[in-house]
Amino acid sequence: MSDEPRWSRRKLLVGTGGLALGAAGCAAPSFGAEGKTRLRYWHLFGGGDGANMTALVDAFAKEHPAIDLEATQLQWGTPYYTKLSMAGAGGRAPEVAVLHLARLAGFGPGRLLDPFDLDLLRALGVGPDQFPEDIFTRGTVGGQQYAIPLDTHPMVLYYNTDVCEKAGLLGHGGQLQPIRSAREFMDALRAAKRATGAPGLSAETTGPDCVMPWRLFATFYSQLGGTVLSADGRRLTLDDGKALEILEFMARLTAEGLMVRRVDYPGAIGVFNAGKTAFHLNGEWEVSTFTAAELPFSMTRVPALFGRPTAQADCHTFVLPHQEGRSGGASEAAHTFVAWMLKHSVEWAKGGHVPAYLPTLTRPDYLELEPQSAYRSVIDDVVLDQPAWFAGSASPMWIQLGAVFSGVLTGSRTPSGALREAKKRLRKLLDTPDPLGSGRVGGALGSEPLVSEGGAV
Repeated sequence: MSDEPRWSRRKLLVGTGGLALGAAGCAAPSFGAEGKTRLRYWHLFGGGDGANMTALVDAFAKEHPAIDLEATQLQWGTPYYTKLSMAGAGGRAPEVAVLHLARLAGFGPGRLLDPFDLDLLRALGVGPDQFPEDIFTRGTVGGQQYAIPLDTHPMVLYYNTDVCEKAGLLGHGGQLQPIRSAREFMDALRAAKRATGAPGLSAETTGPDCVMPWRLFATFYSQLGGTVLSADGRRLTLDDGKALEILEFMARLTAEGLMVRRVDYPGAIGVFNAGKTAFHLNGEWEVSTFTAAELPFSMTRVPALFGRPTAQADCHTFVLPHQEGRSGGASEAAHTFVAWMLKHSVEWAKGGHVPAYLPTLTRPDYLELEPQSAYRSVIDDVVLDQPAWFAGSASPMWIQLGAVFSGVLTGSRTPSGALREAKKRLRKLLDTPDPLGSGRVGGALGSEPLVSEGGAV
């Protein structure tokens, strides 16, 4: 997903094929150039994802000449969400946009977002039964559908096939042998270190807005069945015993020299890309990076080190930012665009994401994608944050807890000290009113819970 905030903003005028720089989003009529139906689309995809998205919007525009599609890429993270919320509140919103599913709770469904017409989507060949139930219903608030999932982007385990072969870690067909526990994982890292003389694992441990330590914690903590917040996002449910078990495991990885201790996001990518480590933990969106470098690598699900086979994830979804008097033609064009994108999501899957539209997962052209299709079963075991305004991708919770758990990996915090600080910061977030002005403190904006107490979707 290229899920790191490191790209500049650009504006792609897909309907006319031109490229221009400029600010996005002014109030617009329903008709674009030459009487066409105008459809403005905002997204946050850069890098390889940006190239894949450009290919998709170009293809859509070619097949739908009556729609004047204007696709705008904005800067990933806080800048994107700030712009999108202001547009929805100020009547300057695009017809369709991308939103991380775990951020839906803080985005005012019914106020900053308009619901989808599920009957119209069905008429276009897309229905709720074509998605994992838990992921689809996570986009439902108050009985209306505010988010249609495009994918899920989970944590995965990358592995260098050359290094793993030297370390005796490959089995039948050159695939990684099963790893069934934390002890077996550490044994595999030790074997890799003996083969290379370097730590066996790389992942981001430090740097500005460092969130990977949070993702690591969330993945392994979920495998113990732990939750951070209650299902409605209003109460702290962090289990001290389970959290300490995971934090102590994270501390051992670097203390025993099995994981690179101090490295930022680009550095962690570079270490693995240079063939210096056997394993790399990250989201699946870096597959294009390693493929382009012709690295001998493959990917698999994060092993179930602590019981459950779960992995931290989020989902890219399509949403309809609020517009006063949304026109019928523009609304139909937006639904047509969403349905078409879902049906053509094999192209999107090339960037590593697991398509949420289930018919894609059985298509021969998707199954031929390697290693992308190898971990597709994780879609049944992904874990999103419990719904709260401060949770989800690029959220205050990720950044604040990422900074705290970074200290566990670098050795500047003890596991128990990190747990105390994490709980302190979470309580402060829970006591802070939603900055979008919903009047709610802490939890979700919806009128009903969106996920189970376990948070696994």
